[in-house]
Amino acid sequence: MNLKPDTKVLIQGFSEYISATHVDQMKAYGTNLIAGVIPGGGGQKLYDIPIFDLVEQVVGQFQAIDTTIICVHPYQVLDAALEAIASGIRQIIIISPGVPPLDMVKLLRVAEATETLVVGPNSPGIIVPGKILLGTQPSEFYTPGTVAILSRSTTLTYEIARELTKAGLGQSISVSIGSDAVVGSSFIQWLQILDEDDTTQAIVLVGQPGGGREEAAAQYIAEAIDKPVVAYIAGTQAPPTQHWRQTGTLAAVVGRDPDFGTANSKVTALNQARVPVAERPSRIPELLKKALK
Repeated sequence: MNLKPDTKVLIQGFSEYISATHVDQMKAYGTNLIAGVIPGGGGQKLYDIPIFDLVEQVVGQFQAIDTTIICVHPYQVLDAALEAIASGIRQIIIISPGVPPLDMVKLLRVAEATETLVVGPNSPGIIVPGKILLGTQPSEFYTPGTVAILSRSTTLTYEIARELTKAGLGQSISVSIGSDAVVGSSFIQWLQILDEDDTTQAIVLVGQPGGGREEAAAQYIAEAIDKPVVAYIAGTQAPPTQHWRQTGTLAAVVGRDPDFGTANSKVTALNQARVPVAERPSRIPELLKKALK
């Protein structure tokens, strides 16, 4: 994983999922935006970034690219990601929401075979405070430190970062894995990465209803994670039959236990793993300070 200020970054597609404000924010943060790719738009400049028709043309001019941020139409994500992988890019962040699940299954098979890290879809990306911003996360809520945020949510991630910053708890990294039904890297993969990260001293896990990712993460934390983990699960007051956008659609049809995927199921699993669960985001700093002691 290469998340340093000199990381070479490419943007594939400039749709409604990313704006001039986001691009300017990344550049102002010091992110090394090399180029953009828009088929048929080569030779132009957009937001003061050179535009190419193909990813391989960017690699041909600038050599190896570390990360691509994909912002194309959901039905074009698979082709864009496969093009990036074929050009040797091994870190992919997918901002676009609503990517067809079967497209993601195909992408993940290729990503696993090529050891490519995929974040998203439906993700605001990654920020390493003070070093690099990859995506649409608002950098003003973050400050460098030792607490990692690992989330399925988007705006809730920023709210928690702001609560930590207000409490004097800086962040080592913030990753939103995405909230579509099928996403790339999992909570478990990132928990392993963060447990081995020298900069991270504690982890905040942010979940929401739908699927069984938080339950799987709770079991993994109990078995394998040595660092303190504090959690927050959104939607504990939501009606039990309410599915959250794409996150609950698969769970609704597989015949699991009626409690499967609910916020209460996730809270129960985390409690069993002895992970403190905050009742609201403002309680997270307090639980973190206790855990760090």
